[in-house]
Amino acid sequence: MNPSNRAAAVLTSAELASQVARLLALREGEFAVIGLGRSGEAVARLLRRAQVAVYASDRSTTAATQEAALRLTREGAAVDVGTHDLSRIARASCVVVSPGVPPSAPPLEAARAAGVPVVSEVEIALRLSPALQYIAVTGTNGKTTTTAMIGALLRALGHDAVDVGNIGTPVSALPLQEPAPTWAALELSSFQLADTPGVQPNVGVLTTLSPDHLDRYASVADYYADKKRLFANATLASRWVTTADNADVDALVQGIPGQWARFSVRRRDVEAWYDRDSDQLQVLGAPLMSRQSLALDGDHNVANALAAVLAVMLASPAHQTPEARQRLAAALAAFRPLSHRLEPVGEANGVRWLNDSKATNVSSALVAIEGMTRPTVLLLGGRHKGEPYTALLPALAQHARAVLAYGEAAPIIAADLEQALREQAPSVTFVDLRSASFREVVAHARSLAQSGDVILLSPACSSFDMFRNYEERGRSFAQLAQEMA
Repeated sequence: MNPSNRAAAVLTSAELASQVARLLALREGEFAVIGLGRSGEAVARLLRRAQVAVYASDRSTTAATQEAALRLTREGAAVDVGTHDLSRIARASCVVVSPGVPPSAPPLEAARAAGVPVVSEVEIALRLSPALQYIAVTGTNGKTTTTAMIGALLRALGHDAVDVGNIGTPVSALPLQEPAPTWAALELSSFQLADTPGVQPNVGVLTTLSPDHLDRYASVADYYADKKRLFANATLASRWVTTADNADVDALVQGIPGQWARFSVRRRDVEAWYDRDSDQLQVLGAPLMSRQSLALDGDHNVANALAAVLAVMLASPAHQTPEARQRLAAALAAFRPLSHRLEPVGEANGVRWLNDSKATNVSSALVAIEGMTRPTVLLLGGRHKGEPYTALLPALAQHARAVLAYGEAAPIIAADLEQALREQAPSVTFVDLRSASFREVVAHARSLAQSGDVILLSPACSSFDMFRNYEERGRSFAQLAQEMA
């Protein structure tokens, strides 16, 4: 069991959610909000609008944090910047935590020691948005694209729907809008799920499972356990969508109650599948659209599309009519790649540049490499997340012209791949650029690429050695691609 709070060790998810709902209903005591990023500020504002006493704090002293603190002070919250008042946090009725705050952070340790319940910003927002209908999406890979597709599909059907959660917009921002949206496509990371005991979606989606975040989790089992929290409040009436192409997913959901629908790019004995013979996406017993109409590369994006449309169709019988199916097909055909996810950012002299900066784990980088149809110069590196890189060897042998290892992880990548590639795929060039700047890495990639090649940033690592986040890394790569192309 995730040790994120002591209350979770003695209460079921439903009991903990009920306890928090009671505290909110009674406006009982003070809620402590840890972290003043986008989600922390949003939930603190939401709590104040609900007439709940708020103490918010953040160790950061950046200009952005100072500005957020000033805004919250004007809302009537008590705010500390640069420190946490641990004794005040220990006296709180409830602690609300942002997903970037690790369970070992002193404020959370103080809360656990005092038996104070710890929940996520998502939990508070859902409790204060009782009329919101939402489709929740989690998984190791594919969850952001699937979430964005679901939002686009709901809007195509005429719903006032927004994309929220781990995709970027805090859930707490929704009830602050006038009027509040009626539907949401909600992306949930494992960190968010760890502290969201009351999640109970109209439809829940699990895209894939593979090892990730082993820099934060003690084991893969612990990581999977947090993913499984999506199903914590499952009933016989619950509706779930999962892949049929992942054995770990099958094992995780075994025995969970509900109505199940599965999707696959390999099998036909499921509710949504890709018919390669006719080049059609088949959903609920009938063809929906041609694969060629989907403007995204790779089988993984076919799987994302199948998951999204299946979830939306299961959310309401009104989403399954012939007219609705036509609208859903048109919306999928109009959907374009998201930033930093196999995003084309340049092409010149026969060389294509692809930004896949969101590939922050080995399995997502593997998906990208396997989807390449041209010789590939791969940029691999950043901050190591605990996974071995050897799983990439077969795909690199088949698709890569060169592998450039950079950043903090370069020595580990070199230890895993350099000798193995020399033995198994001598035609693949391996370059250790552990001391190079990112500009130098990209310039070296350009020098190795030939007409007809792809230069692919799919780093399999987090960005925090050189950048603030994967978006900044992707933007830097795109800018350098434009300059060098």
